[in-house]
Amino acid sequence: MTLAWLYVITSRRLAGARSLVDLAAKLEGVDYLQLREKDLTGRELYHLALDIKQVLPPGTRLLINDRLDVALAAGADGVHLGENSLPPAVARRLLGPEKIMGVSVHSVTAAREAEKAGADYLLFGHIFPTASKEGIPPRGVGSLREVVASVGIPIIALGGINAANARQCLAAGVRGVAVMSAVMAASDPARAVAELKQTLNKR
Repeated sequence: MTLAWLYVITSRRLAGARSLVDLAAKLEGVDYLQLREKDLTGRELYHLALDIKQVLPPGTRLLINDRLDVALAAGADGVHLGENSLPPAVARRLLGPEKIMGVSVHSVTAAREAEKAGADYLLFGHIFPTASKEGIPPRGVGSLREVVASVGIPIIALGGINAANARQCLAAGVRGVAVMSAVMAASDPARAVAELKQTLNKR
């Protein structure tokens, strides 16, 4: 059985008084950690990325949101691009073939374009209602299925996902799920990760 990916996105706001570095050290079992702290300067983000790299459990890959320069400078495993980031084809040229490039998409058309531009995986959401997208209707599992069927690269579902609904996304054919608050806001992040992994990969 191929194990589903667990992809965690950082949030200092949700982590509260806890350091992201301390939190990252507890993420045993997480496949990808996306460092997404948009308010930090390039210098701050660079140093935070270096510190997180030192403590990440073996097997967890570090991706930097949007900042291709920081991803390259810090020796991260790759970059994650949003709708307003560099065009994926340009980013791929700068990254080279070895680094990971993910892209956030919200439609079948965008998914196909990102795949053509060299994306390794796509984040698609939001699937379920989430406080971070208040007032915006979720795209739902039906839309997720359409995007999965439209491309040949892995899709990771995002938005309002927790241990209770993660398997609905897997049933739609995704390669994994992305979470933020389910881990960042958890009182015991290591336990939250373990429960999500168990849910995702139960037979």
